[in-house]
Amino acid sequence: SSWSSGDVDQSSSLSSVPFYGTPRRAASSERTLQDRVAIALHHATTAFADPTRADAVAALGEITGPATLQRIHDKMMEDPTGRLILKERPIVSKSTIPYERLIAQAPDVVDDADSTITFGQAYGSFLKSHGFDPDERDEVKFVEDDTLAYIMLRYRQCHDFWHALTGLPPTVLGELGIKWLELFQTGMPVAALSCTVGSLRLDSREREILLGSYLSWAIRASQDSRCFLMNMYYEKEFDTPLDELRRRLNLEPAPAMKP
Repeated sequence: SSWSSGDVDQSSSLSSVPFYGTPRRAASSERTLQDRVAIALHHATTAFADPTRADAVAALGEITGPATLQRIHDKMMEDPTGRLILKERPIVSKSTIPYERLIAQAPDVVDDADSTITFGQAYGSFLKSHGFDPDERDEVKFVEDDTLAYIMLRYRQCHDFWHALTGLPPTVLGELGIKWLELFQTGMPVAALSCTVGSLRLDSREREILLGSYLSWAIRASQDSRCFLMNMYYEKEFDTPLDELRRRLNLEPAPAMKP
């Protein structure tokens, strides 16, 4: 819904509280290198022991990602849509996207042969069929720079968009396929960790599928894509046919998984 400056209390110090999360630490209290290494080691140990610990994986991604986040920032600033995203800082939540409409219009199954399916229907179907909630993504806690903190949050919140875009399900193999794509697209160290640790938990058949199909697909998708995926304003594409959006990106859907 539209709003104006009169809808908020101008006397409150809203400028000190980024709307995309808790306030960042002041520059004078930034963590030392020793602090960051200690935090990284702690969360790395936890993540390696239990890769399902999303909190540890998320924290590790923040601690190890500043240089990569700066490179992502630079790539976004080179693109008109990327610059717009950084200016407007959209948030993916039930209150900021047409969540109810997306769920109501979502088909039970997305048929890639159906050219009328929109990106919004594919995204809504992904959320509905797996019981996912866009409000459940972790806040950013360990990135001090406001802009880089937003980029980290945007990276997390685009994850489900990428599932819808690629057609990959949230299975172990599907998640690893997405992580390979994220790694080649963004270079995020946490994606490399997920690819490495996650692969160790697969049986031989699953590993063969991952390396034989999804790794090569992720490489092709990253080399051939006409767009850096962080530069797509997905919220403005809900009514775009899924096939059309894939063509614009030159992004082929992931190979279909066989039971």
